[in-house]
This record gives sequence, structure tokens and C-alpha cells, in this order.
Amino acid sequence: MQLRAAITDFLEHLEIEQNRSQRTVANYDHYLQRFAGYTGDIDVTNIDPERIRKYRVWLNRWTDERGKSLSKTTQNYHLTALRSFLKYLSKRGLAVMAPDKIELASVKRPKVEFLSTEELEHLFAQPDSATTVGLRDRAIMELLFSSGLRVSELVNLDRDHINLKKREFMVRGKGGKDRPVYISPEAADRVAEYLETRSDNYVPLFIHYWGKRGDLDDGSYTRLTARSIQRNIARYGRLAGITKRVTPHVLRHSFATDLLRNGADMRSVQSLLGHSDISTTQIYTHVTDPQLKKVHERFHGRKQ
Repeated sequence: MQLRAAITDFLEHLEIEQNRSQRTVANYDHYLQRFAGYTGDIDVTNIDPERIRKYRVWLNRWTDERGKSLSKTTQNYHLTALRSFLKYLSKRGLAVMAPDKIELASVKRPKVEFLSTEELEHLFAQPDSATTVGLRDRAIMELLFSSGLRVSELVNLDRDHINLKKREFMVRGKGGKDRPVYISPEAADRVAEYLETRSDNYVPLFIHYWGKRGDLDDGSYTRLTARSIQRNIARYGRLAGITKRVTPHVLRHSFATDLLRNGADMRSVQSLLGHSDISTTQIYTHVTDPQLKKVHERFHGRKQ
């Protein structure tokens, strides 16, 4: 079977059988097409360890038109996609290279950026609450920090998804997995204030305010994009005088950090963040490590 035809079959498998999101399928397509661009449209049975070794060297040396190379993490994304692809082909009965022969590169634990209480207060104070856009942006930031939502999850929220009275709702995260989300009274109030300014019947929870509008549709085209939210939050971060780069994911990190500092256990934080693997949540050891000494001093000793 030729490589490009096999990639198409695999992507359709992800979309139909695995029910992966369009974004996930697009990412796999990107990574696998890069491999196909390197090897050419070879027969999949010709994928062997030596070809993979040379591909890894090529990936490590690849640069874009600006001279920027791929990080080890991004290189691992390419290799992970390739392993999943080979696993799929193997299940179909094709005599392909064993996926576990592709080892991922070791990477350093990423530094987790988060905001202090003071920085959060300065950030939330930047939007102009006298305007609808300002109320919207304040509600977005409060909701991200209060819930730990990914920005991709937030932009997909509709008005009827969120229960402001109970302050809880369900969200579908990565891999199509549903999880409960809880929000603070402050976040619920901010979202309610924003919705009170809305005179439309549009479905999306957060909308943009440019371009023409129709009154006879659900307003799906007005839904804010993740990129728009990222740009807005970065701008408010600069206005607040915060030197670090402020993103929706930094607010997610701040949410997790706040929970752990206030005594939440790692497993609970894992569930609230929607991590399928506890090892992903363990990037927050910058919080738990200093607490180990306090735990030792409190619970270990000879005194009875």
C-alpha cells in the first residue's frame, strides 16, 4: 500500500472510528504529510528503522524560511503521529515496522508560567467595563482562570452549555472526553453581566462585534476564535505591565497552581484539567515540591 493512500485511510479512521476533532485530524495530517514529503510516496512496508533514523536527523536540522528550527517537543509530535499511523496499519494486517521501535527524544520538563494574585488582579482590571467588548473580555479571562478551560474548549461554548446558577457544566475536551467544569461566583457574575448586554439570539457564548449580522440565523459565524482571544489576552497582559507572556494557557496554569497551593491533591487537579495521564499534571511540581518539606515537618518525627 502506498504511503499517501494509507495516510488518507488513517485520517478517515481518526475522524470516523476514533471520533477525533477536526483540529486533531488536521495535526496528524500535517505531521504525516511532512514525513511523506521527506520519503516520497513509498510503499508502507518500506518504512524501516534506518529510514526513520535519517528522518529524525532531517527533522532535527529542518528550519523554516526564517531560520527557525523544530523544538524537541514538536519533533516528538511528528514521531508520535508516525507511531499511531504504524499501529493502525499493523492492526489492518499490513507487515509494517513495529511502532515501539520509534523512540521519542528525551525533553526537559517545560517551565510552567503562571500569574501571581497581584498580576491576575492587574490583568482583570484592564478591560473597559463600560463597553460590551470590555465586559466580554473580562468574562473570558475570569472564566479561563476560574475553570482551567483550554481556549479551544472555551470558544466552543454555547449559551445553553453553561449553568450560571449552579456554576457548573460539562465540556468536551481532548479525545472527545467529557468532564465537569466548575466556576467561581466572580466568574459567573462576570459572564452574567456580559450576557445582559446581548440583545441578539445568537448561539455562541462569546462573539465578535465586527462585520455584518443577520437576524434569522444562529450567529455561528460570530463565534470568537481562539486566536482572537489569544491576541486580546496578550494585549491586556502588556497593558497590565506584566513582563511575562500572558496567554490563555498561562491562565490555565495559574488555575492549577492556585488549586495546588490551596491544598488540592494532584489527582483532583488532573480531573479538573482533563488530563488523561497523571504525568501531564506533574509539570506542576514547582508547587508540590516546596510543600513536601512542610508535609515532612508536620507528619514525620519521633514525638508522639
